[in-house]
This record gives sequence, C-alpha cells and structure tokens, in this order.
Amino acid sequence: MAALDLKPVSTRSALLTLLLGAEVPRLSTRELVAAASVVGFAEPTVRVALSRMTAAGDVVRDEEGAYRLSDRLVARQRRQEQAAHPSLRDWDGDWELVAVTTAGRTASDRADLRAALTDLRLAEVREGLWTRPANLDLDWPAAVDDVCERFVGAPVSEPADLARRLWNLDDWAATARALLDSTATDDPVLRFTACATSGRHLLTDPVLPADLLPANWPGDALRASHVAYKQWIVEMRRALTQTAQSSA
Repeated sequence: MAALDLKPVSTRSALLTLLLGAEVPRLSTRELVAAASVVGFAEPTVRVALSRMTAAGDVVRDEEGAYRLSDRLVARQRRQEQAAHPSLRDWDGDWELVAVTTAGRTASDRADLRAALTDLRLAEVREGLWTRPANLDLDWPAAVDDVCERFVGAPVSEPADLARRLWNLDDWAATARALLDSTATDDPVLRFTACATSGRHLLTDPVLPADLLPANWPGDALRASHVAYKQWIVEMRRALTQTAQSSA
C-alpha cells in the first residue's frame, strides 16, 4: 500500500497533541519543551507557540507557569478519549433513529446539531433523519433531545448494505491501514505526525458491529497503535523531564 502524504504538524498542533494525550490535566513548560524536542521542535519555537496559544485561548497558564487545555479543548480531549476507548454494548440488530422535529432554527443552530450528531457517530439518511446501529452507549446531549425525537428500530433492508451506503467504509479502512504503515517507522517526526493524524481519523470511525464491517477491518488495530504511542510519549516525556531536572 502506498504511504500517505502526511501533512507536517505545526508547532501548535504538536503541542495540542501532547496536551490532549497527557495523563495529567496540566504540563509544565519544561515537560512540553522536552516532549516537543523529540519530534523536531526547538525550545524557542515551542515557547513562542505557547505564548500565542495562551493569547488565542487554546491553553491557560496557571500561577506556577504550567499549561492546561482551555474548556473548549477539554471537550475535544474527551471526544478523542472516547474515540480511542468506545463504550460498546451487545448488538441485537436494532438501530438508533433520530428525527429532527423542531423547525425555524438558525443556520448556526442547525450546524451545531449536525456536529453533535456526527460526534455521536450517526449518519444522515436524508435531511433531518439520522441513524446508526445501537451498539454504543451514547451520552445524548440536551442539544439533541431539545429539538429531536429518538427511536429504536430495525431497517427493512440488509443492514450491511445500509451501512455501506451511509459510511465510506473502504476509504476509511484504506486510510487507517496507511496510517498503521506510517507508524512502523524509526523516524520520530513521521511517527508523531502519523499518530496525530490517527487521532483525528479515529474520530470518524463509525464503530459499527463486526457483522456490518468489511473483512479485516483495521479500526481496533489503529486504536491499539494510537493508545500505545500515546503511552510511549508519556513515558518519554517523563524520562526527559527527569533528566533535565537532575542536570539543572
């Protein structure tokens, strides 16, 4: 399989990836500089990026000089964690069905609802009608329940055919396999870029029941690779920070 043409990760994206994948809610400047250095970002560049990210509201700097994600990005961190560890339940053939029943909403409200339903991994059958297999424990936000009615039922058509119509499974799988190939490298910058891209790609995994997926579906493999790399980043950052502290 041909390798992906991975776009270089900006300093901002790299620092956000490190914070989004951190095991603690805040990281010091020293920890961020240490981790970023391994994947090709020099200390002056990191410090400038942190200043700009603070001004833009991406991160918040506390009194001790450590950085944490803004509330907006904490929600993104939660979505990424759910993408890496989806909450599954046994599937009995039922599908979730969501029908938009409230008219007169603004364009912004409609866009927010579409984003919320997409984050829940639903697909749009037609305008105002969304569905997915009922194999996930979903946390339905008020933004959905306030303007929609929810039902559970089973499609008359072949479920696997319906899944293929609603999601481009072949393209998703091809990208996932290419990302897995890209992570099997000794190049730390390329591996980090593939990991950051994997996190975004996992957000679009429909997480369907096995019966509805093509053979050799790479979703679980990509999740395992992504989680393992995030753990490596954590351990590497700890080791570099301890080394810097002992030599200071």
